[in-house]
Amino acid sequence: MGLTEDRVAVVTGASRGAGKGIALALGEAGTTVYVTGRTRSSGEHDLPGTVFDTAEEINKRGGTGIPVICDHSRDDQVEALFQQVGREHGALDILVNNAFTIHPDLSRKGPFWEKSLALQDMFDVGMRSAYVAGYYAAPLLIKNNAGLVVNTSSFGGRCYMHGPAYGAGKAAVDKMAHDMAVDFKPYNVAVLSLWMGLLKTERTKALFEGAPDRYKSFAANAESPEFTGRLIDALARDPKLMERSGQVLIGAELGEELNVLDIDGTRPQSHRGALGAPPTFNEAIVQ
Repeated sequence: MGLTEDRVAVVTGASRGAGKGIALALGEAGTTVYVTGRTRSSGEHDLPGTVFDTAEEINKRGGTGIPVICDHSRDDQVEALFQQVGREHGALDILVNNAFTIHPDLSRKGPFWEKSLALQDMFDVGMRSAYVAGYYAAPLLIKNNAGLVVNTSSFGGRCYMHGPAYGAGKAAVDKMAHDMAVDFKPYNVAVLSLWMGLLKTERTKALFEGAPDRYKSFAANAESPEFTGRLIDALARDPKLMERSGQVLIGAELGEELNVLDIDGTRPQSHRGALGAPPTFNEAIVQ
């Protein structure tokens, strides 16, 4: 595949959370990682983390971190991001579409009409942003005749999770991966959607610490954000990568198949039995 050495990756939404963990794991594997996000300095967000912090940690781990302030609701800023990648490296090996808007009402119980209408922002930064990033990244991804695009997703694309806005957004990026894979296939670029489990992010850690008894079992089964990054690194090295293109994969199951462990040496467990299986799409192509 040509994705084992001197790789260049873009990880969107990597100031903190899943994106940060993915960027760190890829950086630790020696990748040059463009880290995007909106947070310039501590205090701008109610949770810790900036694009500069993530990039600095990548450098410490042996990779090269390049911070880029980018609002993924702004197409002009996304276009400028990939223009920068093109100027500095000429091509792109890995794109991780992870940027996602999280509203305080997301996990609040109740029907969707009692929550903020702003939950629809997930359609912008989460669903639409993945399409726009893929659009501007495509000319760079096809240059090496080898590449990988990963949409981070969840079981919410198949079961009720946080309401219809969240579910629709996740189902959309799953289907988007399948359809983009069709267009990228002639260029040997694989596209897939990866279902993550409950993650030990800054946000969930605060939740666990606030009610340790209530969330004890959830915390015990949570994955580190870096686990997903390790999976993406393993995928990039997998000689059978193109055979997986267009699929929706459960991260924990992929970890077992590729023998990838979490940072604490454990093997995360799949939630397939409780939350459902990934969708399968018809092989028909109508153009």
